Order: sequence, then C-alpha cells, then structure tokens
Amino acid sequence: MKEGIHPKYYKATARCACGNEFEVGSTIEEIKVEICAKCHPFFTGKQKLVDTAGRIEKFRKKYGDKAAAK
Repeated sequence: MKEGIHPKYYKATARCACGNEFEVGSTIEEIKVEICAKCHPFFTGKQKLVDTAGRIEKFRKKYGDKAAAK
C-alpha cells in the first residue's frame, strides 16, 4: 500500500436518535443516525403492513388462488 494516500481510520461511535450507541469502523470519529436496528420497526417486530387502495384484494381478484399455489 502506498504511504500517505489513505484516510485515517477510527473506531467511531455511532449514536442513534433513540439513544443507542455502538462502535463501528469509519473514516470519521462520530456518526449520528436517525434509526438503528434497536429501534427500526422491521427488527423490533412492530412493523405494520398497510394495504393502500386495496392492493391485496386487487391482486387476489386478478390472480385468485393461483399465486398462493406456487
């Protein structure tokens, strides 16, 4: 590796808006994020599936049980 062309690498602290802190490797010393794995709805199990404009019913009407059989 060439000397002097690579950025300095830090053990950075990432801070989430929920208050969670964790260490990561980065070229900057401190990282602020809005959402992390501790508070994200997908990982916490609080995710809601929202059917907007009847898409599920429209799909079932168009394809019926054929899609579920595969």
